[in-house]
Amino acid sequence: MTTQSLYFITSPSSSIPINNSNMLFLRTNNNNNNAILRSSSLSSRIESSHSSLNLIHNKIPYRGGGGRVSSTTSTPSKTSSLFTAVSARNNVSDNDKSLFTKSMTLFGSMWGSLGVIYILAKAIVRVLPIALEPFKKSSTSSLVLSPIQWSLYVTSCLFFAYFEGYKGFHLKFSPLVVRRSFTMVPGTKQGNNPINYLLAPLYSMGLFAATRKRMIVSWSISIGVTIIVAFVKKLSPVARCILDAGVVVGLSVGSMSILYYYVRSMITGTLPTIDPCLPIAIATVKTAKATKKE
Repeated sequence: MTTQSLYFITSPSSSIPINNSNMLFLRTNNNNNNAILRSSSLSSRIESSHSSLNLIHNKIPYRGGGGRVSSTTSTPSKTSSLFTAVSARNNVSDNDKSLFTKSMTLFGSMWGSLGVIYILAKAIVRVLPIALEPFKKSSTSSLVLSPIQWSLYVTSCLFFAYFEGYKGFHLKFSPLVVRRSFTMVPGTKQGNNPINYLLAPLYSMGLFAATRKRMIVSWSISIGVTIIVAFVKKLSPVARCILDAGVVVGLSVGSMSILYYYVRSMITGTLPTIDPCLPIAIATVKTAKATKKE
């Protein structure tokens, strides 16, 4: 080996010459590697974005507030339960897990939303005969309304249709019921609790497993309606008929509103944009308070 060869090997600035074909080969390999990395990154983002809504659309609803939809995958709860055990078994394929999640989410949403409609329908059936009393042409019916009473009858229907049916149900209560009914997804805190599935209508109404403010509002409304019903029963037949007519219209509008939001969510895959009022973890509250103090 010559001195020139030794200098070439030991020199820090020396490099092995590469011809044009080798340079082209290296560039091609680098381009292929970059394309594979970009494709992998894109596919991971697409796969991550698919976990948004739920059910037929293969999406899982956001478990926080603000009516948003999370694009991150949910972390199963550490508490062991029937739903966690079944959905997280290692010997079950991903398709079977997805099928179980969809089935339980579908059951929870249907029982939650349609169960509330069933409760409202029972209340409508109870007071409907009294509200229709003036329309009966039977000789046994002694309830005959004067023109002024008929005007009050119509006013009651319009009043309850707007304030109870539209402003109360359609703008607030109905979207809340449907939004909460879709939060029972196996693997989440709400979906891992069998009580939520068993009492899905009450859960969807926000009577439990909700924020403190939501539970106060929901229980206040429920107790208030019970008191009003007991009070109305003691009124005269004419006054009770007029009020019951308004109640029937208001509850009917509310029932149709819940059905509308539920069917729309199933078809479009878009949940109502309303805060589901889920309880916030204690650790999150403490962290928020500590950050605020700083």
